[in-house]
Amino acid sequence: MLGYIGGSESGEHFSLINEACSMFAHTNPLHLDVFRSVVRFEGEVVAMTAALLGSKEKTSGGQICGNMTSGGTESILLAVKSSRDYMKSKKGITRPEMIIPESGHSAYDKAAQYFNIKLWRVPVNKNFQADVKAIRRHINKNTVLIVGSSPGFPHGIIDPIEELGNLASSFGICFHVDLCLGGFVLPFARELGYDIPPYDFSVKGVTSISVDVHKYGLAPKGTSIVLYRNHEIRKHQFVAVTEWSGGLYVSPTIAGSRPGSLIAGAWAAMMSLGKAGYLENTKAIMEGSKRLQKGIEEIAELFIIGKPDMTIVAFGSDVLDIFEVNDIMSSKGWHLNALQRPNSIHICVTLQHVPVVEDFLRDLKESVKTVKENPGPISGGLAPIYGAAGKMPDRGMVQELLVDFMDGSY
Repeated sequence: MLGYIGGSESGEHFSLINEACSMFAHTNPLHLDVFRSVVRFEGEVVAMTAALLGSKEKTSGGQICGNMTSGGTESILLAVKSSRDYMKSKKGITRPEMIIPESGHSAYDKAAQYFNIKLWRVPVNKNFQADVKAIRRHINKNTVLIVGSSPGFPHGIIDPIEELGNLASSFGICFHVDLCLGGFVLPFARELGYDIPPYDFSVKGVTSISVDVHKYGLAPKGTSIVLYRNHEIRKHQFVAVTEWSGGLYVSPTIAGSRPGSLIAGAWAAMMSLGKAGYLENTKAIMEGSKRLQKGIEEIAELFIIGKPDMTIVAFGSDVLDIFEVNDIMSSKGWHLNALQRPNSIHICVTLQHVPVVEDFLRDLKESVKTVKENPGPISGGLAPIYGAAGKMPDRGMVQELLVDFMDGSY
């Protein structure tokens, strides 16, 4: 069983997506005039998602727009690039900086490297949320962007989006909200009565949002959306070339050619599930995550990281090596994500987990008991690697090891 989002349990839903993808496998929305159906699908997926995330609010001004991308990382890359160029045009900033909480996704590090932006990664507060005061202290004349998550990937905790929005607005800088995980859960969880803090374009100061359709939207892998408060910001996302011998060229995203099949699959998924389907799914996974959280809290050797707002539950231990627990869970078929600062692991509850929450808790209790009675790494486990990496003061060496690992994997 996976600790991350794998898709729908429904074979019927999976078959529908496959059929939609196969019907448009030959299409490429780079050619707007040729594959008009796919272009329309993309527009409708963006519009439906924008409607979930505040486009109907008076504060949005009816200008919310966006595009589909290959995933959350590309959505974040585009939002950062657009914010950088927008702020250059508005304020003349040529040495851009951005500020993110340390819980912010690693895609921002990638964006900083790609687009030559100085990145400030600021510690979170005691509740594992973005520390607004700490972020405020890092803002200067070169700041183009601050970031918040709803929720953050590591611990499933929503940052204080309203406070961050007010901060960004007061300084006249861009503010991106990472809703890659929460975009297709939080709107429905709120409608179901869960106490969900502000997180979308209804918040003053939010200039862009990233949201994955291929996670809780149950669309095919490779489908995400980047949204902007207005067209003025989005125009800085596009690349237009006028002096190429191949003719005039303009592209909306990082890729030139894009798979129309995935866009069609995302459209089919959203149209098939509809509001009723997403509400039903959200009810099941939110209830499942609360049952799982309660069960973990009842294991004396473990503790929950912060107060999860959604379906990600992170947990650690003060009395045993949590990575050894993770290795044993992996041997039982549960593949969870290892975290650091503090050392912990998390599970992201999906539809496939709902019927097996009790099985997970049983295996977790057994794994904790095993580690407590027989501490030490298991053969082939990754606990020594995670433990050593976390203790190494030379982070540059850790970085080199990661690069060598990736280089040797292909």
